[in-house]
Amino acid sequence: MDPIFQERGYDMDSKQAERMRHGKGFIAALDQSGGSTPKALELYGIPRDSYSGEEEMFNLVHAMRTRIITSPAFTSEYILGAILFEQTMDRSIEGMLTGDYLWEKKGILSFLKVDKGLAPLSDGVQMMKPIADLDDLLKRAVARKMFGTKMRSVIKSADPNGIKRIVDQQFEYGRRIAAAGLVPIIEPEVDILSADKAESERLLKAEILRHLDVLPGDVSVMLKLSIPTKANLYSDLIAHPRVLRVVALSGGYSRDEAAQKLALNPGLIASFSRALSEGLTAAQSEAEFNAVLSDSIQKIYQASIT
Repeated sequence: MDPIFQERGYDMDSKQAERMRHGKGFIAALDQSGGSTPKALELYGIPRDSYSGEEEMFNLVHAMRTRIITSPAFTSEYILGAILFEQTMDRSIEGMLTGDYLWEKKGILSFLKVDKGLAPLSDGVQMMKPIADLDDLLKRAVARKMFGTKMRSVIKSADPNGIKRIVDQQFEYGRRIAAAGLVPIIEPEVDILSADKAESERLLKAEILRHLDVLPGDVSVMLKLSIPTKANLYSDLIAHPRVLRVVALSGGYSRDEAAQKLALNPGLIASFSRALSEGLTAAQSEAEFNAVLSDSIQKIYQASIT
């Protein structure tokens, strides 16, 4: 058993760690928060003028997520884990807390989005805003049986100082998250529209390796990265002993384009959000909805195991 999982204080065993390390499949990103929820609902066919207030908005997005999670297409045969927004973690599906439902009914692990959004652009990057309530949030995550967490920052240009700062911040929080008994997904996204994306990725990999090489032996992390411009750039990150798994975000690519690019990187698996829910609408019948979701899951899964 990985040492990080030995003192969890709840039913976290080696089966879950080994499933994430070696299992076939991908991670579903269902963590749109306050700022991105209206757009997610619009893509689902629910316009902004059809609801009023945050409570109604979050009720609608939870209904959308519930529809995805309870679909017969959403199964552990293809999906290893799901990233959840804080409100989704605290809500229920069919009378069970979301994390309990995902693991006990579906065999799928849960991750909690813990970041509070992005700071203004500086040195070519957007770091995370301070996570002032992190310790309390981690206690709740453990109580809600989350497997890990996720936190996102963004790299816009290949500024060595900015990239160093962004990775330093990610690993500083990552160590605190690991100390709480959760697996941190470290996500320094490189903007796919960046003019110097390949150079940003080269600098980013060097900074990540610098931190991985000094992590204590009882700490494991996951990495969530943009699909690299140069295929197999991250193969040494995938093989690193301190890395449980490396996953890729779709980053604005369409589902088919993201899947094609992902398939060029063996060992890199998907953690898609918009690409996963592409084509799903509130007006679809259950049969139509499940067929579209199944097709999406199959394409992402095949790209993840290539």
